[in-house]
Amino acid sequence: MTDRKAAQGSAKEYRTATKLVRGGTRRSQFNETSEAIYINSGFVYDSAEQAAGRFKGENEGFIYSRYANPTLSMFEERMILLEEGAEAARATASGMAAVNGALMSQLKAGDHVVAPKALFGSCLYIIETILPRFGINITLIDGTDIDQWKNALTEKTACVFFETPSNPSLEIMDIAAISDLAHKVGAKVIVDNVFATPVLQHPLSLGADIVVYSATKHIDGQGRCLGGIILGSEEFVEDTLAPYLKHTGPALSPFNAWTLLKGLETLDLRVQKHCDNAEKVAAFLASHPAVAKVIYPGLESHPQHALAKAQMSRGGSLIAFEIAGNQEDTFAFINGLSLIDISNNLGDAKSLLTHPTTTTHSSVSDATKLELGITESMVRLSVGLEDADDLIDDLGYALNRKAG
Repeated sequence: MTDRKAAQGSAKEYRTATKLVRGGTRRSQFNETSEAIYINSGFVYDSAEQAAGRFKGENEGFIYSRYANPTLSMFEERMILLEEGAEAARATASGMAAVNGALMSQLKAGDHVVAPKALFGSCLYIIETILPRFGINITLIDGTDIDQWKNALTEKTACVFFETPSNPSLEIMDIAAISDLAHKVGAKVIVDNVFATPVLQHPLSLGADIVVYSATKHIDGQGRCLGGIILGSEEFVEDTLAPYLKHTGPALSPFNAWTLLKGLETLDLRVQKHCDNAEKVAAFLASHPAVAKVIYPGLESHPQHALAKAQMSRGGSLIAFEIAGNQEDTFAFINGLSLIDISNNLGDAKSLLTHPTTTTHSSVSDATKLELGITESMVRLSVGLEDADDLIDDLGYALNRKAG
């Protein structure tokens, strides 16, 4: 390190915006300004002795891009700097690979997992269908009810998993209270923080042990690529997670890692704009007679608004709302939109709207959807970076057209 670099202090001491632009950067001998993409699969060694030493872990260096890669390492290091309380991280090929890796790397037959019923459809499938195939016992609860957590946790509970805010009904789970209860029985706490983003919420600083992201969402934020990441303690990541990922192979592409790395540079700016727009749109929807219900953590009408304010710095970019009417009325509203796209993705620069009961949660049983309030008239809106007034005009036109 040069004297100039040393004088600037540790990267951990920089503020968030600086970490997002500078953190984890490694320059080659060419001193490029934008980080390089190391697209190769393998690496060569100066000697047989060096190769043997690397495989033993006796010296630093890369072995194979399924294990680690310079571009992936830059992305992981920048995320560690951003995620308060994280000591280590591993990137994965998708958000669901991150969820699966965080769970399967530490579970064995006979273990017990507690999770809310309010989960993304694929997360619920892993918890409810895949884990029991391996002799892992599952208890599903109302995650907003602390008493249900108390009653469900046992000495055999190995970990708990939850989303907050949840997908799509935006339920808020009390990270600190749940973590405290879980730790009393020796369970690890895994939080899917994708809706809140690492800008708005810091689960590890609230007591969670592991945080996962679909980096496909806000971290990329422009619909370009898939990716995921798992962050936690160095002990968990190096001793438990890394061997599992190394041998099962859900590796992130170096090109995708580079895309996500560049996405991080503008993450804070984009998330704040997302929130600005979402706040305006949520207020508009709450005032429209064709809307029966609006669920947004930033609105005082949200049932866990106080908890959301305590855990999150802002309400986020996702809004769930119900059309006054049935599925036919809801489809008429959706089809009346011209600016907002129909898509099951979220966290994008473009505003995207989906009908959860027939898309993201179509595999969830009707009984569970009813219990979770995922009705035929509910839609989920991921508010983008367009002008908020244009979004309001588009929503208003479709709502008025449906009402007429």
